[in-house]
Amino acid sequence: MKTLLLGLGNPILCDDGVGIHVVRAVAARGLPDGVDCAEASVGGLRLLETIAGYQRVVMVDAIQIPGGQPGAIHRLRPDDLHATLHTGSSHDLSLVAALALGRGLGLLLPADENLLIVAVQAADVLTFAETCTPAVAAAIPRAVEAVLAVLAEDGQADG
Repeated sequence: MKTLLLGLGNPILCDDGVGIHVVRAVAARGLPDGVDCAEASVGGLRLLETIAGYQRVVMVDAIQIPGGQPGAIHRLRPDDLHATLHTGSSHDLSLVAALALGRGLGLLLPADENLLIVAVQAADVLTFAETCTPAVAAAIPRAVEAVLAVLAEDGQADG
């Protein structure tokens, strides 16, 4: 199955870059056959171009859940995400809305069951810094292992 491992975030905004740090660490260990790796700092409609053509996508990103413990790792599917409540333009669509629109336009996108998000609870996504906060930095090795486990599931990394 053609798989994309996608690190999301901005690596100069403290914990917002955790997805990119995790994906770079996974890539440094060697990707399984059939797995491509990419980084993106976009979302919504702009993300569709990156994931189109893949049968499976594993995204790694920072998340902020009210009351969440910094460094906690979550495995999410698109159905677990809430819709964007403050969309100001079509460029600011939620992942769920962007996927629905892309499928409606005939783009080859992974089915929801083949799209997984490994999310790391962030503490600070606003401070300019190339490193994560201590709790989030300490979670990176666990997130790497979580991603490697996902890539190994069900033989999904087959070419």
